[in-house]
Amino acid sequence: MRILMTTDTMGGIWSYSMELARSMRAFGTEFALMTMGDELSGDQREEANRLPNVALYETKFRLEWMDDPWRDVDAAGDRLLEIESQFVPDLVHINGFAHGSLPWKAPVLVVAHSCVSSWWQAVHGESAPARYQGYVKRVTAGLMAAKTVVAPTRAMLSSLQEHYGFTGEGRVIFNGRHSLGFSPGIKSGFVLGAGRVWDAAKNFAILDRVAPQLNWPVFIAGDSMPPNGEARNFPNLHSLGRLPFERLAGHLGSASIYALPALYEPFGLSVLEAALSGCALVLGDIPSLRELWDEAAIFVSPRDADSVREGIASLIDSEILRAEMSSRARRRALHFSATNMAFAYKRIYQELMQSAVCEGAIG
Repeated sequence: MRILMTTDTMGGIWSYSMELARSMRAFGTEFALMTMGDELSGDQREEANRLPNVALYETKFRLEWMDDPWRDVDAAGDRLLEIESQFVPDLVHINGFAHGSLPWKAPVLVVAHSCVSSWWQAVHGESAPARYQGYVKRVTAGLMAAKTVVAPTRAMLSSLQEHYGFTGEGRVIFNGRHSLGFSPGIKSGFVLGAGRVWDAAKNFAILDRVAPQLNWPVFIAGDSMPPNGEARNFPNLHSLGRLPFERLAGHLGSASIYALPALYEPFGLSVLEAALSGCALVLGDIPSLRELWDEAAIFVSPRDADSVREGIASLIDSEILRAEMSSRARRRALHFSATNMAFAYKRIYQELMQSAVCEGAIG
């Protein structure tokens, strides 16, 4: 199979794309991978170049969720159509929405990792403002044009129905990570959180509020500089900055507790990585995280500082509880394997390709 895929260099979609491409080498799958969002870091470029089944097409076009992105989104669409004509893929895999509505020759799969409308509702408690009407129209068009839409949780798939009236073919495929990349180390007395520090949905602000009341230090790893605006800094949290994969994996292996009191998280690859690393989990009590980690994490009300503090403190104060929750998290995490993800995508790729052949024969 030959797959043209888009990816975002600024968050978990990059890790997802690399894991999927790596895992599908076993099926002889080749990828033309076009990057958007920001220039690749040296570590990212090296990671992609280590995969012989990936042909990398680097761009820095703005992403559809950014402010005033549409000139770049349209230019990115032109570049994608050029790549399609050169690479001649069997299928196009869009990790976004707007480019799903391009005049593709190959069948199109749209994967909905997150969206502005559901993010805004979760973070601000209200519908996205009128300035996002253009975004909503583009997302809706992309969803309608796709042969199939995949989401990483039922919660995310439901949000597409709620915010965009999506009623087409929808599937849930859980994201996966290879367990060999993450393993429990010698655990130390600290709490770790990871993700885009500038993203209000990660809710690091409430960790900053409760950190002085905890007996262990709280560290955060991730980029604090948003695409536009000033860096977000939290004086009570120990910032590790944006870490390459190996260093982040090392910190996860040493951390006893992983805390992500998220307001919005359609899947949360960092949670999966922490669970594989043997961390006890403290998570925001939201539908997507409940769907994935129910009974394998301590859930807290993400807007209630006392709830967050008590959840973390319960693990700090009890080695027995920490060990139990660590074990539960790792057992659950092993179900979200890269192999299971790859087999699920292989099936859906083949279904879409076969459907396109049948439609061509009928036509």
